[in-house]
Amino acid sequence: MIRKITLMLAACLCVAAVANAQQKPAPAPIKGTIFLVDGTKRAGAIRWSAKEKAYIIKKQAGATFIDEQTPPDQVERLDIEKPAQWDALAKAVEAGKGTAAIPRLEAIAKQYAHLQWDKEAGRYLAQAYIAQGNFDKALAAANDIIKTDETAAYLGVLAPMYWQALLKKGQNSKLEAALKKAVASGDRYASGAALIMRGDMLVEGKPGDRDAALNALEDGYLRVVLMYNDAGVAEHLRPEALAKAAKCFETAGMAPRAATLRGQLRAQYPNSPWVSK
Repeated sequence: MIRKITLMLAACLCVAAVANAQQKPAPAPIKGTIFLVDGTKRAGAIRWSAKEKAYIIKKQAGATFIDEQTPPDQVERLDIEKPAQWDALAKAVEAGKGTAAIPRLEAIAKQYAHLQWDKEAGRYLAQAYIAQGNFDKALAAANDIIKTDETAAYLGVLAPMYWQALLKKGQNSKLEAALKKAVASGDRYASGAALIMRGDMLVEGKPGDRDAALNALEDGYLRVVLMYNDAGVAEHLRPEALAKAAKCFETAGMAPRAATLRGQLRAQYPNSPWVSK
């Protein structure tokens, strides 16, 4: 009798598990537009196929739907709709409260693989882990993206956080190699971010060192402040460079120069999180 009851309970649990799995809603389709190198574009529900190594757009053909493949070498750029809750997640990480955002960011990084927002999610994941002092997990989050796209190590929004994790882990040879590629790429954002990292490397582990601060100003931060004013780049690089340059001027005993740069930062980028750092 006991054995029968046990088997019946097990069967009920299996049925319940199957029912719950069936009731779980499928992830919402990812929508966006693929802009092709020939000047045309394709829009709709998009996914990346690891098997086909191609982007797949579901298109309606009469009463049925077909999957249309697009190889990466035909793609100029992607414009993918922002994931749900994205702004709140990014804001939490920037405010130093990213621990609660980590599970959702991990899900986005997987769901949006090869679909633009994986790198954004990887960037904020690494930033959240760096804020915790967990540099191993920061590197792991970045490397999960870099394994599928090696250019993410030196181009785009993920790269600077990857570099920070390498710096904190003392992996200087990997860091130097990535910075060289960033500068050689000719990409304005990448080269400017590499200059900021040069400054970070010069002051790392040297708090209060006047010579290190002056070298970081000359070889890193001030170059970005003075040379990276172009639209689309300045707002992403100059706030950080201004804040770090001001700190270096303070370390060098040049408080008026530090105050001037902080005034620029507040006036030109009042909504930047670097204003309060």
